[in-house]
Amino acid sequence: MTAPLPGSWHWLDPTGLQQLIDALRRRGHRVVGPQVADGAIVLRDLASVAELPTGWLDEQDGGSYRLRHDPASGTFDHVVGPHSLKNFLFPARETIASFTRTDGAWTQTHAPAPDPPLAVLGVRGCDLAALAIQDRVFLGSGYVDEAYKARRERVFLVAVNCRRAAATCFCHSMGCGPAAGPSFDLALTEIGSRFACEVGSDRGAAVLADAITAGALVTACSEAEIEAARGVPRDLAARMHARQGVADDPTPRSLDTHGIRDLLMRNLEHPQWDEVALRCLSCTNCTLVCPTCFCASVQEVADLSGENVDRERHWASCFALDHSRMHGQSVRSSTASRYRQWVTHKFASWIDQFDTSGCTGCGRCITWCPVGIDVTEEIAVIRATDGGLASAAGREAS
Repeated sequence: MTAPLPGSWHWLDPTGLQQLIDALRRRGHRVVGPQVADGAIVLRDLASVAELPTGWLDEQDGGSYRLRHDPASGTFDHVVGPHSLKNFLFPARETIASFTRTDGAWTQTHAPAPDPPLAVLGVRGCDLAALAIQDRVFLGSGYVDEAYKARRERVFLVAVNCRRAAATCFCHSMGCGPAAGPSFDLALTEIGSRFACEVGSDRGAAVLADAITAGALVTACSEAEIEAARGVPRDLAARMHARQGVADDPTPRSLDTHGIRDLLMRNLEHPQWDEVALRCLSCTNCTLVCPTCFCASVQEVADLSGENVDRERHWASCFALDHSRMHGQSVRSSTASRYRQWVTHKFASWIDQFDTSGCTGCGRCITWCPVGIDVTEEIAVIRATDGGLASAAGREAS
């Protein structure tokens, strides 16, 4: 067996996948992967391939998520759930400093020991794209978030190429999937009962070599087999562009992104913002499940004695009334203004800030919205009436 090298492809069976998990754990990684829990497929600590959601499919649509058992489905035929890499690299709650009062004076205590390095199994193309966006936010925008940097440098990514899309997926419209993009260490393509494994980094090659040393039966893929594996997400992308479902699966969404920044910026007073506000609950679900939203607030939390204080960072949301305040009042007091802020930031001003869209087409905001608000539909309405409103206003003025 030739030693694995970056760019090489190898076959893994389920036993080999278990050896891969074991190799990561021996190296001190905390391994997390998709599992069925509380009626959804979420990312949890993973020790065995038996814990993976083999035979389970997710049915997603606006405001709807259901699991369906299908014995014929594979290990990774589900799509994305409510969790993403953000949950682990930019956690919902973290202590950024601790202070203790001694003899009336406050001193900062030592920072806690760093978390063990993380390995995530089952990362999709849309979430790899989201990771690249968060890298720009936390590492490449003039300020480096040291806590994020420490986690990011040690994360090991085992990606999966999608062969199925949910009705809420529109990654093909955003150029973020369904094939796993760069930055993975290993990438799996499920074919039959085996996994074609592409090595994406030196670290990936080293871990796969450890699995082989431990007894994993790994064989090299032929050129024809490599092309067949690459064709799996490519064929799915073609079906998504054609808006064709697979078997009993519904048709995926799509979004016209041509000139989307200018489209939204010239329609800040569009009546669709008020229309969607009649349905929006300002519950913040969309920002919580979004893999790129990065707003946070800082609070100081004291214990009952008042002698020890932790400074904590929490996820925040632009949908909250008190998110943006000036002179003691909310800058955006209406639901319409807050929804507009989220959409125009995600799809327009984010491009000005970070030279990329803030959306990867994962569809989570559609699935987990309690009232099923669909951002692709809202933007489509604005596009369909773009210019017509201005013309109507001109006629009324005359």
